[in-house]
Amino acid sequence: MERNLALEVVRVTEAAALAAARLMGRGDNVAADQAAVTAMRKALNYVQFKGRVVIGEGERDEAPMLFIGEEVGASETPRVDIAVDPLEGTSIVATGGNNALAVIAIAEEGGFLHAPDTYMQKLAVGPKARGAIDITASPTENLRSIAKALRKYVEDLCVVILDRPRHQDLIRECREAGARIKLIGDGDVAAAIATAKEESGVDVLMGTGGAPEGVLAAAALKCLGGDFHGILKFRNKEESERAKAMGVDDLNKVYTMEDLARSDVMFAATGVTFGDFLKGVRFFSGGAHTQSIVMRSKSRTIRTIDTTHYFEFKPKYD
Repeated sequence: MERNLALEVVRVTEAAALAAARLMGRGDNVAADQAAVTAMRKALNYVQFKGRVVIGEGERDEAPMLFIGEEVGASETPRVDIAVDPLEGTSIVATGGNNALAVIAIAEEGGFLHAPDTYMQKLAVGPKARGAIDITASPTENLRSIAKALRKYVEDLCVVILDRPRHQDLIRECREAGARIKLIGDGDVAAAIATAKEESGVDVLMGTGGAPEGVLAAAALKCLGGDFHGILKFRNKEESERAKAMGVDDLNKVYTMEDLARSDVMFAATGVTFGDFLKGVRFFSGGAHTQSIVMRSKSRTIRTIDTTHYFEFKPKYD
C-alpha cells in the first residue's frame, strides 16, 4: 500500500471527529454516531483508493451506517479492505466522558478477518508483554505471566475491563489475584491502544466486547508492537450461522493478532473527547483543533498530528 494513504485517511477520522464532537454532552448517542458516520462516508469517497468495508457497523439494510460490503473511494486502485468505527464510544460522547475516538484501519485485500457483528473475548497487551499472553489460560495465570514480562508485581498491574454484568466473575478473579482494575463504560479500542502507551498506566485489557472493535484493536497493536488474542462469542444461533457464511470455519478458534490483521496495515484515530493519549476536539471561533495518531505496521512509524481547521476554507465533501 502507498504510504501516503496513511496521511489521507487521517482526514477521514478528522471529519468524523469534528462532526461527532459538536454533539458532546447532548445526551443523544444515536445522533452523535450518525453525524460521525455521515461525515466519514463523505470523506472516504474523496480518498484515492477502491475500498471495501469489511469491518463496519452492520449489514446493508441498516444503512446509513457504514455497512459491511460497502464500497467507497474515488479511484479504482489501490484496492484495500477497510475497518471502521466512525465513533468508538457513542455513550462517551453523549455524556461528555473521556476516550471517544473516530477510528479507521486499512489493509491489502483480504488483510482483515471478516468478523461478524458479534462479541469477542479479548486479551490485549503492549510491546513489553508481547508473547506473554494466552487467552485459553485463566485471568490469574495471564496476570502472573504479564507481570513477569513487565518486571512488576501483579499488584502493580492495571487491568482495563468494560463495566458490564457479564464481567463480574472476571473482575472478582482479578481482584483476588491482587491486580488493580480500571472499569470503563465504553471504548475498548482506546483501552487496547493504551496498553502500548507506558504513560497511560494501563497494562492489559481483558473481557468481552464487540468483535469489530477487536479487529481494530489488533490492527492498532500490530502497528505498536503489542499483542492481542481473541475468541468469537456468539449470542445466538443466527450469529454463528452468519459467521459461517462469512468464512469462519472454526467457531471456537483462538485468533492471534496476525489472524485478525494478516497483512501490513495502516491505522488512524482522531480524538473526539479528551483521553489517555489523544486530546479531544477543541472549537474556537471559525474553526477547531484536533489531535490524531497515524500508524503503519510495516515501518512501525507512529505520528501524532495536531491540526488546526478553519471551517471557511475546508472542503464540504458534498
